[in-house]
Amino acid sequence: KKDIPAVNFIIHEIHCRRNIEICPYCSDSIPKSEMKNHIDSEHVQVTCKCRMKMESSLLKDHEASSCPLRPVLCQFCEIQLAFNKLQEHELFCGARTEPCARCGRNVLLRELKEHPQVCG
Repeated sequence: KKDIPAVNFIIHEIHCRRNIEICPYCSDSIPKSEMKNHIDSEHVQVTCKCRMKMESSLLKDHEASSCPLRPVLCQFCEIQLAFNKLQEHELFCGARTEPCARCGRNVLLRELKEHPQVCG
């Protein structure tokens, strides 16, 4: 195992201080020449269609997993609607009935999965 000569370390440190900056938002080490681009692409504030403001780098995850307006499918009719409308829609949609193929009884759609256990 060889030690790095102190001269090389000093040269490296001077190079870093001259060319590298710490991002004030995320504390990553960024080349000075790329700092503006880094801030513009990662930290600029954007507004989602739900009117929530966030850093642009967080928008994709927000839209996919936590935005109240993200598209989701109803478990009963598979229509696509906004997440914040899903609960109200499924309450209504799950109250519709379909006849059971085995016993002929009309069964609520929300109880259809459990119905075979009590059928007949």
